[in-house]
Amino acid sequence: MKTLTKEMQNAITPKIALDLLKEGNKRFVNNLKINRNLLQQANETSDGQHPFAVILSCIDSRTSAELIFDQGLGDVFSIRIAGNIVNEDILGSMEFGCKVAGAKAIVVLGHKKCGAIKGACDNVELGNLTGLISKIKPAIDQEMTTTDNRNSSNANFVENVTELHVSLSVRNILLQSPIIAEMVKNDEIGIIGGVHDISTGEVKFFE
Repeated sequence: MKTLTKEMQNAITPKIALDLLKEGNKRFVNNLKINRNLLQQANETSDGQHPFAVILSCIDSRTSAELIFDQGLGDVFSIRIAGNIVNEDILGSMEFGCKVAGAKAIVVLGHKKCGAIKGACDNVELGNLTGLISKIKPAIDQEMTTTDNRNSSNANFVENVTELHVSLSVRNILLQSPIIAEMVKNDEIGIIGGVHDISTGEVKFFE
């Protein structure tokens, strides 16, 4: 697999970027990972990087974006934070990745059985984690289908909140970043949400 150059990045459209991630996830699920010379890629990207996507995911040790999308060094900007929440610093990182560095897609990637989501469902309060979890609460408020057991013991409730949180995060990125919103409007980049199943490795995108 060739290391991405500026010319290769320029030829990638938002749709192609998403297709590259989908194809990579299929390879991961089927244990057919591409053989890469990572040391060579490290050398070839030492003077510059040209990733094709920005991926916001959770810090969960099972959700490494490079692995589950079968990508190499220099292929994606990986932003990781508990609960894949959005804040000002993350928005700035996305703006850099797309507007400055040329990435063609943004993915907000949640995952099943997320500890941060469960913590929010249980109203956990613990130091600075309290403020982080508060950013997940809007998804809980919007989950209207569950009337009983609205806590982490209810797997369906947790999954519903997980998907709502991803969708709300995509919306908030567009609302809070005029730069990203304009790029999406002009078809310069795409933005999409998805959920990673940690049991199977499969990513379900919200088309």
